[in-house]
Formats: sequence, structure tokens, C-alpha cells
Amino acid sequence: MKHNIPLSFIFVFFSLLFTNAQNDDATDYNTFSLHATTGIGYGQVKNDNQPNYNLDANVGELLITYNFNKKFGISTGIGYLQLSGNGFNTNGNFYHERDLIKLPLMVRSNQYLSDQFNLSIAAGFYGQTIINDEYRYLNSVEKDVYNSWSFGFQGAFSFEYNLSNNWSVGINISTQSDFNKLKTENDASFNDKQTIQTLNTIGLLLGVKF
Repeated sequence: MKHNIPLSFIFVFFSLLFTNAQNDDATDYNTFSLHATTGIGYGQVKNDNQPNYNLDANVGELLITYNFNKKFGISTGIGYLQLSGNGFNTNGNFYHERDLIKLPLMVRSNQYLSDQFNLSIAAGFYGQTIINDEYRYLNSVEKDVYNSWSFGFQGAFSFEYNLSNNWSVGINISTQSDFNKLKTENDASFNDKQTIQTLNTIGLLLGVKF
């Protein structure tokens, strides 16, 4: 079940991409565009040995897109994730905080609904690294329990309203899931492996074309 959302994104994306390729025209387009997004949501931490738990998410991304034509491009940039939530393991109840830096690489397709509105769908992969990891128990704090890179699939839908030829605002809905498992490190008080699955967020978008 955990792969249903990524597989759905892949199916919808390539369906839209095929349609765009069949109907592309010579209309002028901007070679580069920039999108800044921010959002809130939640994800699930899946552990091998300890109980699973949920984390709230605050995310932000800054992506630059190279447009091959009016409807198709490739995006990359940098993202920041702040995760937090309550859980339980062999040491007791804890409050977990984690900060990550993400480097995405996605293909993007645009469907122009009118002169003012367009739908953008993006799908691809990411690598992200933990820059802060803290488990706060009742009488102790354990830091850097996990400290490594994770890789996974990312997809996003964006609904944009064009304020002008160069500026747009909108709503961004995204999802991501890790492929690999992280291992406990640095003489952690417990041993486990984990992934963060189905991290879903919704937020605002600001776009600039140049």
C-alpha cells in the first residue's frame, strides 16, 4: 500500500506528459522559471524493531526549472524539512525533532487551463541528509541517533494563477517516500532501522519566469 501514491504520480505524470507531447506548439515560453514553495503536513516513521509513529512536517523548497518547451522541463534546487512529533520506544516516551536538507531532481509538465490558470505536475527523486536529530525523553536528551543520507521518490501537483507574464501564485500539494532505511549511529541507546513514508504536505507557491 505504501507505494500506491508514488505509482499514481508516475502514471498521471506520464499520461499528462504524453498528452502534452502530442499537442505541443511553437508558442513562446520562458526558458527558466523559479518556484518557491512552503507547506505543512505529516508523515509516518516506519521502524523495524520499535513502534511506528507520526511526525508533523514543515517544509520549504526553492526550485529552478529549465523548460525545454512550453509544457515540459526539468527542475532541481534545495529543500528544507522540519519534522517533529511524539513517539515511544524501549527508553520510554519521547518528543522527536529532526531537520533535513533535501536535493530534488524532477521532471515537470504544465497544462495550461486558461490564460490565468495552469496545472503543473512534477515527479522525480531526491536525496536528503539529516542536519539535526534529537530524541527528548523525560529525564534525558539523545542527539544524532540517525545521521545519514536517505533517497526516495517525490511528486507534486501545483495549481497556479498568473498575476502577470512573469509572476504567479498558487497552491502546492506534494508527497514523498524514502527508498532506503536509516540505521542508528553514534552509540545510540537503541538499535533500529527506519524509513519515513508517505510524507504529505500542502502549502503555498510563488513562481517567477525569466
